[in-house]
Amino acid sequence: MKIKYLFVFLIWSASVTAQMQAFSLKEVRLEEGIFKNAQDVDLKYILALEPDKLLAPYLIDAGLPLKAERYGNWESSGLDGHIGGHYLSALAMMYASTGNVEVKKRLDYMVSELARCQTQNANGYVGGIPQGKVFWDRIHKGDIDGSGFGLNNTWVPFYNIHKLYAGLRDAYEYAHNEQAKEVLIKLGDWLIELLKPLSDAQVQQILRTEHGGINESFADIFIITKEPKYLDMAQRLSHRAILEPLINRQDKLTGLHANTQIPKVIGFEKIGLLSSKQDWSAAAQYFWQNVSQTRSVAFGGNSVREHFNPVNDFSKMLRSNQGPETCNSYNMLRLSKALFLDKNDVSYLDFYERTLYNHILSSQHPQKGGFVYFTPIRPNHYRVYSQPETSMWCCVGSGIENHAKYNELIYSYSANDIFVNLFIPSKLDWKAKGIQLIQHTAFPYENQTELILNLNQARSFALNIRYPEWAEQFQIFINGKKYSFEAKPKKYVSINKKWKPGDKIIVRFKTSPRLEKLPDGSDWVAFLNGPIVLAAKTSAKDMTGLFADGSRMGHETKGSLYPIDKAFPLINDTGNFISQLKPLGNLRFGLDSLLLQPFFEIHEARYQMYFPRFTQESYDAQQMKLKQKEKEFLAIEARTIDKVNCGEQQSEVDHNFKGEKSNAGYDDENFWRSTRGYFSYQLQNKNLVAKYLEIDFIDDFDVENIKILINGKPVEIIKKEKKLVVINNADTELIEVKVEVNNNKASPRFVQYRLMQE
Repeated sequence: MKIKYLFVFLIWSASVTAQMQAFSLKEVRLEEGIFKNAQDVDLKYILALEPDKLLAPYLIDAGLPLKAERYGNWESSGLDGHIGGHYLSALAMMYASTGNVEVKKRLDYMVSELARCQTQNANGYVGGIPQGKVFWDRIHKGDIDGSGFGLNNTWVPFYNIHKLYAGLRDAYEYAHNEQAKEVLIKLGDWLIELLKPLSDAQVQQILRTEHGGINESFADIFIITKEPKYLDMAQRLSHRAILEPLINRQDKLTGLHANTQIPKVIGFEKIGLLSSKQDWSAAAQYFWQNVSQTRSVAFGGNSVREHFNPVNDFSKMLRSNQGPETCNSYNMLRLSKALFLDKNDVSYLDFYERTLYNHILSSQHPQKGGFVYFTPIRPNHYRVYSQPETSMWCCVGSGIENHAKYNELIYSYSANDIFVNLFIPSKLDWKAKGIQLIQHTAFPYENQTELILNLNQARSFALNIRYPEWAEQFQIFINGKKYSFEAKPKKYVSINKKWKPGDKIIVRFKTSPRLEKLPDGSDWVAFLNGPIVLAAKTSAKDMTGLFADGSRMGHETKGSLYPIDKAFPLINDTGNFISQLKPLGNLRFGLDSLLLQPFFEIHEARYQMYFPRFTQESYDAQQMKLKQKEKEFLAIEARTIDKVNCGEQQSEVDHNFKGEKSNAGYDDENFWRSTRGYFSYQLQNKNLVAKYLEIDFIDDFDVENIKILINGKPVEIIKKEKKLVVINNADTELIEVKVEVNNNKASPRFVQYRLMQE
């Protein structure tokens, strides 16, 4: 077995040296521009976080004295320690990208404290999960009860610890911290031993709960150590319920929690490459194609209320204030990069570039800092920004990483050749080859880029320049002379010659505005110019919670939903809507009373990114229907004090879900939760104005089999309909609603709880 894996590893090592390779972060530096500004703002945010507060959950679990109290928010409500793992990654990437000494000092300190905790635990374990030793002991004994996000009533523990695995890997990979390598390997050995008594079926039962990319982590340890046991573990920790449909090219994604799946698939791709499992790599390609082409909107994001919506119906995304989640795009870019380097297919770069400019870049406030969780496409809505002392969401963790690594794929190489993938001002220093390449550009505000070669001597190599699919009249000039080529869009223009020090290459092109429909084909369209999504500021009013407080659901907007029927419409009987745009320069266009501009520029404002498209006749008819539908929807929302969408991961976490023998799923276009034991939520009765609770469910409701308790007391059902139960409400600020069933019988599938005022 060991010989086989070593042989596979040697083949893999040999093959990747001939494949496309990414330059290290320290070999590429950003120059002044929008991405360098984003990196600088991120650095300030990173330095505003306090390492001892992030380390506190680990010290608590190891029984060591605290140096500072832990952060609040998600870091003290069940996901304790997860930001610490992300922080390691962000520090490592930022140090590699900038050489900042303070960042390196913090990284080394974090790793040394984690090593101290690991030594104290004496078994290789280190973690910040609440009551971690008790939790892991139950798992070791085969005591497993879990579903989407709760495992033994602990909030995504494997997802949590995966952040630490990834952070330690990055500390070693990007910052060459040898102690991080030692802690990582010991932590890997601990988990192997912990899960050794469990059957494969029990491990798959664990993997029903969100677990991040824990399979990738063990593939990474295999790359570092070359020991087969880690690749075996990577495969054991791969979720077969997701992998097998993808191998068979079956789309089973609708209704699944989106960001739960993407990290798994990154692991499938890496394991497929390491073990020569071509079907695993093909599964990752199929997943990427499905999500990027049929489930992603114009700015590259995907999901509504964190879940994959049906590919033929984006109406819920249009209505929701919980649009695509930034973590999803963070992971889709990681998958795109992995597949690009593996397959050398420029299509992955097209998606990568669009998502980088329009989602990732836009997800951080460019002056004040702060990261965005949801980016709704609902017209006239807005986004919420995190703050260092109050906000510890998952999208803060991935956010501090996002803006530290913009230099990761601007260039790549193969053998002696260089590939220019993105038009971002930067400097490449390939010391091993004596090549320095400087890129000057103001793209996307200017449709050209200039490349200057500083060489230690004249040398022959191919300079490959990406010809994007959106670029028109693509031209290349070498030292002022036009270069003729036959390459087509979505390919590289390869210039193979003997280059001299000081050679200058100028790339020029044209971009034009265009419309793009939603993936379901409905008549809602976005404006793009080149890879840039254009949107309009519509208002700066009623943006409650714009900068998040420390509340459990501070990442969600609290301001009013403006009626969709009031969205700015495009009305033209000829269908030529582009002709209505008035170019104003600097990527700005007039559209009647609106100003379209790059979406990444829009902050602290309500906005409109998607526009309904009509003829005059269809507009009159559709507006009547839409107005009535919106009136009904907004009337219900206005009476709602709090609500839980059963079976939706973040909604349930936000309402402190607990349960036993409980399952969740997606059927009949609804998420649901059922139980043979119990489940409960906590709802907020703000200002004590709620009068009753509505419970919506799918199946018949058997009063004799089910007991409903509010704050521990049985309640009287005062109204019962086929799919609706209304219950007298307790007059308290915090309301715990608990459903219990008798005799181990299955409950109906509950869909939604709404706490209502009259």
